[in-house]
Amino acid sequence: MNWVHLHLALNHIPVLGTLFVGILLATALVKRNKELTRLSLVWFVALTIVSLPIKFTGDFAYTAVVDSEWLSTDRVASHEQAADQATTGMFLLGLVAALGLFRGRGRRSIPRWLIAATAILAMVTFALMARTANLGGQLRHEEIRSPP
Repeated sequence: MNWVHLHLALNHIPVLGTLFVGILLATALVKRNKELTRLSLVWFVALTIVSLPIKFTGDFAYTAVVDSEWLSTDRVASHEQAADQATTGMFLLGLVAALGLFRGRGRRSIPRWLIAATAILAMVTFALMARTANLGGQLRHEEIRSPP
């Protein structure tokens, strides 16, 4: 396994994870289930931790393919800029989720506004992650590129 393969394998985790944990959090909100809410927050923190090495593997992956004929530096720049935004969103989501866990430690309930903020941030982060993944896929897959 090389850096490119590792980057491609890891980047699916936060994209799909944010979507599925967001759905879990929405379910927890509808059912007013504190355990599912806490589980969602724990998973958002875990996804944040997993997301950190993805940025670094992307840098190594770029180094591995930089001399390839098919590589467009403009597309790489767009993907990298989107990745910076998505990583920032994921980092903020992890911080808000961790704050929720901290505020809800013991038997205390997590403030509703904090859960709502987490849900909104999860939707935004998923959109940023999905955009980044799409731009990354366009690096190698011509069939998903927009017409010039």
